[in-house]
Amino acid sequence: MITASIIGGSGYTGGEALRLLLDHPEVTVVQVTSRRRLGEYVYQTHPNLKKRTDLKFSDPENLLPVDVMFLALPHGTAQKHIARYAAAGKKIVDLSADFRLQEVKGYQEWYGAAHEAPDWLEKFTYGLPELHREQIKQASYVSGVGCNATACNLAVLPLVQAGLIELDLPLVFEVKVGSSEGGAEGNPGSHHPERSGVIRTFSPFGHRHTAEVIQESGLKQPVLTITSVDLVRGVLATAHCQVKPGTAGKDLWKAYRQAATQNPFIRIAKEKRGVYRAPEPKILAGSNYADLGFELDEKNGHLVAMCAIDNLMKGAAGSAVQCMNLMFGFDETLGLDFPGLHPI
Repeated sequence: MITASIIGGSGYTGGEALRLLLDHPEVTVVQVTSRRRLGEYVYQTHPNLKKRTDLKFSDPENLLPVDVMFLALPHGTAQKHIARYAAAGKKIVDLSADFRLQEVKGYQEWYGAAHEAPDWLEKFTYGLPELHREQIKQASYVSGVGCNATACNLAVLPLVQAGLIELDLPLVFEVKVGSSEGGAEGNPGSHHPERSGVIRTFSPFGHRHTAEVIQESGLKQPVLTITSVDLVRGVLATAHCQVKPGTAGKDLWKAYRQAATQNPFIRIAKEKRGVYRAPEPKILAGSNYADLGFELDEKNGHLVAMCAIDNLMKGAAGSAVQCMNLMFGFDETLGLDFPGLHPI
């Protein structure tokens, strides 16, 4: 058994990480911190965990030594105190954006501020196992992943790995997202009368997660257009690609099947019959699966590649626990076998 703590456990990703770790057969959670909720039972903030734990939120200034520390803090916070966290946690998984980008210049460009712990950037491995499985096994520090970036990177992963698309051509991702992406704090745009029923494009281009797509996919000119839809959990990324001349349907099937075989949480959603013939975030709520689909217009080589995930799971806490499993030599899928619900 290993010991774990969650620093900043009152938000959605912290709550999801706690839910997963409480049921993990190899983990004992010994601390969950929150300044605002100090002294309260965690189930008062995360009511789904009632009767699952009697842990109370503790002071983040009094860190317990643990085998693995999950940082679920607001962006920009972890970098200010990373040395102190590393002194208490033998291994760290940071769910924020603080250590996702490898270059100091890139962080400043996309986040509009100088990084406060630039020497730590190279110590972190990007936490998407489908791309960095072997590196994560050897890592002591792993970054989180952007939920939108994860959906985009996985949407094109089979195509990039099989060399079926040109990396230097422009590629547009239309990304539809649920309201939980906004976090637990809320803002005027997430107020229910304003958010309910919307189809609202709030980032036509220039979203920060674009940097992760460039860094991890190798695409030179990706554009992410982010649209809010009337959904709580979920991301659906739809990529419009041009395949290389001579690429046929059988080549795509080979690439997608290989990706699904190599990665336990990648599934192919491409059916000729039924309601769920293409990737659909709805049935992935609470699961760590990524459903991938594609359609090719063989007349002109236009390919539509799709990926659906739960933004709080595969796009955050689920991938974080998957990384922890790899870091400690556990089965990669341990504690992550919930398949989602149907109907829901």
